[in-house]
Amino acid sequence: MELIFDILGWTGSGLIILAYSLTLIKNKAYLEYGKFLNLFGGLLIAVNCYYYNAIPPFVTNLLWSVIATLTIYKRRSERRKCSKTQCLT
Repeated sequence: MELIFDILGWTGSGLIILAYSLTLIKNKAYLEYGKFLNLFGGLLIAVNCYYYNAIPPFVTNLLWSVIATLTIYKRRSERRKCSKTQCLT
């Protein structure tokens, strides 16, 4: 069972590192993917930390995922608003 949670934690870490590397490319298309990678990476690490009863990193990664979720939501709201007013992004 530990192996599953270890794999989840390592996968989450990889996703967050990949998300960071995509921000360095500075391509808008990649930045959108980075938000989702941060969300899922943070959740996977949080699951790993919860399993191992590592509460401080659990809370940190849970907040990381909440921030990513809010960023995704904000971006989608902006897109909807712009589509109604014919904005160009």
